Amino acid sequence: MVPKHIAIIMDGNRRWAREHHLPAAEGHRRVVTSVLENLISHASTLGVTHLTLWAWSTENWSRDKKEVSGIMNLLRWGFGHFGEKMHKKGIQIRVIGDISKLDADIQKSINGLVQRTRNNTRITVIFAINYGGRDEIIRAIKKIKQSNKVTIQQFNNYLDTAGIPDPEFIIRTGGEERLSGFLLWQCQYSELYFAPWYMPDFTPAKLGEAIEEYGKRCRRFGK
Repeated sequence: MVPKHIAIIMDGNRRWAREHHLPAAEGHRRVVTSVLENLISHASTLGVTHLTLWAWSTENWSRDKKEVSGIMNLLRWGFGHFGEKMHKKGIQIRVIGDISKLDADIQKSINGLVQRTRNNTRITVIFAINYGGRDEIIRAIKKIKQSNKVTIQQFNNYLDTAGIPDPEFIIRTGGEERLSGFLLWQCQYSELYFAPWYMPDFTPAKLGEAIEEYGKRCRRFGK
């Protein structure tokens, strides 16, 4: 059984870089240039319809300025060159999170790519950028007009993920066993998989191993 929506907390990039005696930014660069395309292609081949990738947290701004600058440049490259490559492969790109905090040129690249790929159907890849679960919920509450009653479905429509199915399977790389605020509302019945390896070491074979483990789970949804 293959989950239709897999979400990945991409962790361990800096530790991978340290262990390879490289600057922190090189771990992030490896993921963007050598890992993501293979994962996305393999996921679509397996029948995954949605793949969410947490690329930048609302809390990551406190990191070293050089690392932050490097990440922003990777976003520029990612939503330019890499994004166009994904478009040509028929991949739809969506973004969740508060991108208003990003530089104007990055926002423009993101919005342009999302618009150009909106009719692509091979697989939908959602990048979580400047995203935090609590931040998302607070922003949703601010959008809601005064109402005597708000249903779960109505609230869903105010979230960044409106129109996107909840993830059945959440993978966190890097060995940490927590969600760190990722998709707090949406993860109610997600199966969790905590991988010991770092995100730069995430191969299609490892994705297959994780999905095999998912297939052994019994999902009861509280019943």
